[in-house]
Amino acid sequence: MKKIINQVGEKLRAKEYKLTPQRQQILEVMLENKDKHLSAEDVYNLVKRKAPDVGLATVYRTLELFLEHEIIHSVDFGDGRKRYEYGDNSDRHHHHHAICLKCGKILEINEDLLEELEKQVARDYNFVVTDHELKIFGHCGECKQ
Repeated sequence: MKKIINQVGEKLRAKEYKLTPQRQQILEVMLENKDKHLSAEDVYNLVKRKAPDVGLATVYRTLELFLEHEIIHSVDFGDGRKRYEYGDNSDRHHHHHAICLKCGKILEINEDLLEELEKQVARDYNFVVTDHELKIFGHCGECKQ
């Protein structure tokens, strides 16, 4: 984790920003929860446990800064709340989600389900595909009963 924190610090310094202690706390929460899709409020609640002086506005500003510099990316699951994941946009491709309509559970699907469709769109429409996003809505194993 220290290596990633140092890399993020360098990336921010290159753009004339600092990795302040508050920003580092927020980054650490994102790294500790790599497998989760956290809202700003989720990040805030997790950061507050370690650093009670960090405010919600600081969390929002930091998440936007991290987005702008491709340290994290955001996902919209259609529920009115932006979710954040650690990682730049280069690892976003081939990353899909199954969303339970009842409990809200979000499952990651790492297989590229649309590779053939991308090739067909490129061929048939003379179109360069740079990315895609797939969200599958339904009911998880626990809620389908």
